[in-house]
Amino acid sequence: AVSLPFAVGQCGNQVGCRFWDLALREHAAVNKKGIYDEALSSFFRNVDTRSGDNGPDIYKGKICSLKARALLIDMEEGVVNEILQGPLRDVFDSKQLITDVSGSGNNWAVGHKIYGCQYRENIVEKLRKTAEHCDCLQCFFIIHSMGGGTGSGLGTFVLNLLEEEFPEVYRFVTSVYPSGEDDVITSPYNSVLAMKELNEHADCVLPIENESLFEIVNKIHQMINSGKLGSTVKQNSLVTSSAGSAKTLQEKPFDAMNNIVANLLLNLTSSARFEGSLNMDLNEISMNLVPFPRLHYLVSSLTPLYTLADVNVPSRRLDQMFSDAFSRDHQLIQADPKHSLYLACALLVRGNVQVSDLRRNIERLKPSLHFVSWNQEGWKTGLCSVPPVGHSHSLLALANNTCVKPTFIELKDRFMKLYKKKAHLHHYLQIDGMEQSCFSEAVSSLSDLIEEYNELDATKGGPRIDPSRLKIAV
Repeated sequence: AVSLPFAVGQCGNQVGCRFWDLALREHAAVNKKGIYDEALSSFFRNVDTRSGDNGPDIYKGKICSLKARALLIDMEEGVVNEILQGPLRDVFDSKQLITDVSGSGNNWAVGHKIYGCQYRENIVEKLRKTAEHCDCLQCFFIIHSMGGGTGSGLGTFVLNLLEEEFPEVYRFVTSVYPSGEDDVITSPYNSVLAMKELNEHADCVLPIENESLFEIVNKIHQMINSGKLGSTVKQNSLVTSSAGSAKTLQEKPFDAMNNIVANLLLNLTSSARFEGSLNMDLNEISMNLVPFPRLHYLVSSLTPLYTLADVNVPSRRLDQMFSDAFSRDHQLIQADPKHSLYLACALLVRGNVQVSDLRRNIERLKPSLHFVSWNQEGWKTGLCSVPPVGHSHSLLALANNTCVKPTFIELKDRFMKLYKKKAHLHHYLQIDGMEQSCFSEAVSSLSDLIEEYNELDATKGGPRIDPSRLKIAV
């Protein structure tokens, strides 16, 4: 089974770059003999370089030249060029890149309408070529941000293309949402226009807020610098620092934040890449966690955030990890799931953790969490035996929970502030194919989504009614 990532825009490519770097480190730590195995084949091809630039794939045997199964798309060349000149340059070739020079100017319409039309054939051709090399294509995942022009506009255009070309393959999206203090004035427009596309064309979305990432980075630095954690914690947090990776250049302010998202993706795809007693495919997440097609936004939390030095973890520490996964400090979005309604929840655990540990912790946490009446047993679990490098174990929790609603309400409010004044609208409306109705449809799509969450919230705390069974005529 293979997942095919698409990195679109500056943020998407920076996160993607960290993901492939960290993934290679994980495989190198496990695969000491340099043999191309099943685990590597999920995200990398092994190419024979002796017969020209892109020779035939070698399915078994020694690693010759690994190529990431991915497409990198950006309408500015900067970030992609950085990747091509950096330590990962051999993992990509020109057949996997689509770049332009002028960028989308923080305008969703430029990314979606202009570049979408202009690059459509090119994207489809590269998509088909890349997909041909996958023996069992399980899902696509797009990494992009919502606030700019290319990530939001062209990113959602690519999402539509994937649905047209491969309707049966699941579409997973990791979307980075701008904060209220975003320096892009038009980001509320771009985000709401992109939201409509995510509502209609994605199977599963992991919203991530810049604000939460920033807070996590600050918390980790405070914890490490305060010395409260003592000698059990190493100086570098593997979740936010690039220590030991191929990246030796001066770290940029966003690197630590991008690393957190890359770690989320590593945990999310660990079952596809390594063995485990309970493997969970990406399409199973959508299948089990998305009961209604539009309510496909999952709140993710990651733990531990810093590196534990001891390998034999006492069960108390393990239980703490499960508790942490349900605390606001570890979430990648600013929300409060404990006081909201759960539709379903998935726990993806890595490392030497037993099924009994999982069950014990679910039973312990269950009484404090509100699940919808018709899905009281809505837990999906995955166990992967290979922990992240430097950790003894880790946990990614994915919750389908009504607590995402405030994020969407705030986004709508910020959109309406601009839209009521018709501020900056002319930049969008001068683009061919962009009508004012695009804005009203987008905000109405967002309002409908909020309303669906409201209806579910209204059922919280009511008596637990078992749904009536189908009566089968005998």
